[in-house]
Amino acid sequence: MTLAELKSHLWNCAEILRGSAVDRTDWKAYILPLLFFKRLSDVWDEETAEAVADFGDADPVDYPEVHRFVLPPGCHWDDVRATPANVGAALSHAMREIERANPETLYRVFGAADWGNREMLTDEILKDLIEGLSAVALGNAAVGTDVLGDAYEYLIGKFADITKRKKAGEFYTPRSVVRMMVDILDPQSGESIYDPACGTGGMLLGAIEHVQRAGGDPRTFFGKIYGQEKNLTTASIARMNLVLHGIEDFQIIREDTLRSPAFTDSARGWLATFDCVIANPPFSLKEWGREVWENDPWGRVQFGLPPESYGDYAWVQHMVHSMAVGTGRMAVVLPQGALFRKDAEGRIRQKLLENDLVEAVIGLAPNIFYGTGLAPAVVVLRRSKPAESKGRVLIVDASSLFRKGRAQNYLELEHAQQIAAWVRAFEDVPDRAKVVSLDEIKQEDWTLNISRYVLPPIGEDIPPLADAVAAFKAALAECRAAEDRLREVLTEGGWLA
Repeated sequence: MTLAELKSHLWNCAEILRGSAVDRTDWKAYILPLLFFKRLSDVWDEETAEAVADFGDADPVDYPEVHRFVLPPGCHWDDVRATPANVGAALSHAMREIERANPETLYRVFGAADWGNREMLTDEILKDLIEGLSAVALGNAAVGTDVLGDAYEYLIGKFADITKRKKAGEFYTPRSVVRMMVDILDPQSGESIYDPACGTGGMLLGAIEHVQRAGGDPRTFFGKIYGQEKNLTTASIARMNLVLHGIEDFQIIREDTLRSPAFTDSARGWLATFDCVIANPPFSLKEWGREVWENDPWGRVQFGLPPESYGDYAWVQHMVHSMAVGTGRMAVVLPQGALFRKDAEGRIRQKLLENDLVEAVIGLAPNIFYGTGLAPAVVVLRRSKPAESKGRVLIVDASSLFRKGRAQNYLELEHAQQIAAWVRAFEDVPDRAKVVSLDEIKQEDWTLNISRYVLPPIGEDIPPLADAVAAFKAALAECRAAEDRLREVLTEGGWLA
């Protein structure tokens, strides 16, 4: 099955939920676990068939070692499909039992969808969903992990499209932005990767795919993939996403990173550290946990306590403290206001710069993230900067690199590659990038406002001043004439006395 065919099948199944009482912003909590359940069952059937071919017509319980995951009796997709009534209860039972049977790999992987709520999901709708997915073969022989993973990402992206009003950007980062960030960090085989705000796991997968493109073996990452996510449904989707992409050994923890970091080094009383740290945390998060940070046991307030209404530099400092000595580097998405806001944030930014941790600042185009029209920035920091970037910061204005859409702008792959190439080169690019010394930044009062360092090019099509003034006067005259004509029409129609 091609990726296009699989996408069509999956979205047709998702359309069935339009007839339910489930709000469309919550579709992902139902469709994605169903897709995962079907995948587990189809792979189980393939493994069973292979075992029968090898060992004869024996009972499947006699060769549990051939199965990657345990599927308890009565918990197969076909068992639920054959259920005549109370289908939601049967689904919920099967999913919970699968989780219990695979505590190390599938714990809470199916999320917290209310399958038993018959007012939201009738038996008829659930049967339609199950029958729709039953027509799609999801075993390894039908779809590879790459194809299925890409289809899964497609569904996540589609859900982001329909949930903009609920800030879908909090769980989904455009893949081109992910590609740019991981290309800049350049993770190597066997390095540890950590995302403290992992959403659906896209950045973790992006790091693995980066190594695969370079000819590396993704299995070298097994046991070295770490993510934390506050939202239960989103954390569950991240776990499913990694499994569907063939990643077998990882840790995704459902917990509030800023209040209760999951990955710590108890021997040192410190946060665990990683080679690559990457994240797109919630912009300017309010109520982010300042009360905990006032006496933070993990020492994350080294550079200052962020303001209560802006959590951006709490994320930055958490990530800085999660970078390994020597190899540690990080890339984080921030609102551009974090580059120049003063007071507490200004003091933290100054200390980060004075400690020579900031390597690059990249301003992106507005409206390329789901759920926000703001122009974001990507900030790259490094625990130990190479000689060519010590005492200097690369400022990049990439705000003109995008494809304009009707309601959304898009950072294309070639744009992402160009930005990454500029950062790797670490040199001036006319009208695009400038290498700035820390002394120059100090003279600008430690601001990282991109326009202070990189000015947009002066267009060749700018007319002489006299022509511009004449054009303005002509336009003003046309506007006044239109207003006079509108007034006449309203008066003649009796709408204006």
